[in-house]
Amino acid sequence: MQKATMTSCRRVLLLFGFVGLMVSLYQWNMSQEKKARIHQRQEARKQLLREVCDVDGEEKRILEDMKINELSHLIVDDKHGIIYCYIPKVACTNWKRVMYVLNQSKPSDDLISIPRDLVHNPKLFPRLIDSPIPEMKAKLKHYTKFLFVRDPFVRLISAYRDKFQKHNKDFYKTYAQDILRLYANQPTPPQSVDEAYASGIRPSFYNFIQYLLDPMTERRWPFDEHWRQMHRLCHPCLIKYDYVGHQETLQEDAEQLLKILNLEGDIRFPPSYENMTAHDSVLDWFRTVPLEDRRKLYELYEEDFRLFGYRRPDELLDGETMSGFWG
Repeated sequence: MQKATMTSCRRVLLLFGFVGLMVSLYQWNMSQEKKARIHQRQEARKQLLREVCDVDGEEKRILEDMKINELSHLIVDDKHGIIYCYIPKVACTNWKRVMYVLNQSKPSDDLISIPRDLVHNPKLFPRLIDSPIPEMKAKLKHYTKFLFVRDPFVRLISAYRDKFQKHNKDFYKTYAQDILRLYANQPTPPQSVDEAYASGIRPSFYNFIQYLLDPMTERRWPFDEHWRQMHRLCHPCLIKYDYVGHQETLQEDAEQLLKILNLEGDIRFPPSYENMTAHDSVLDWFRTVPLEDRRKLYELYEEDFRLFGYRRPDELLDGETMSGFWG
């Protein structure tokens, strides 16, 4: 009886061991498939950049021809041999937090606790343009270079929400007052953001689009970095990036990039927050924008769509029903 019981126990243990082995093999296979899928996606993004740049790239210039301010978004970590081109409204706060942590004596995985104002201090990070041309070329050749991009229209909505729907004193003075005066039939807009908010006065999303489409806008001053075209900030036809991340696949891309940089044990990239501008809200925003202006806006940002693999929103631009758009 005791021998039979022991035999049964062994069978149960063997069964559990077999099940555990099968589960482990399944998880391993899934992990390998995921790695292969992410790798293939990354290679496709870089291949697309090369193809678009070869045909009709944004620019055919050399480094010596670039103006200093055109390369101001490339920040450098000499310790780890990394160059990051930051694009506002594309997780740049958290990636700047990563760059900040890398230069600390003790790595930290609590990136969210690092103040936003600290990492957005323009004097905090060494920039590529701080080096002489020969050194810049050497770093661009040998350092790991990466950027993160986002659907161009979704990025514009995010910029509008952040800079014009929120209580932002600087952007009200610098941009909102002029937008209200030029496009919102407000010849004498409120003098302060407090007064404007108390009166319920702020630029509409369409007013913002009108501002972007006005030829006089860039003649007066270049686009602000929050809505300047992504290729104009990072110049992917001049700089051969080693990694191209997308906001839409941020967590997977961040995890893969940290492994490539051999930093996955030191840094944990923060999870995406829920308030992110989503594709399914784009419909509502663009209902207020006339068809002709939607088409002009696409032309203004078309190079970003093409270079970074975002589809042309045909339903939005062809004037047909938008009920299935972004679905």
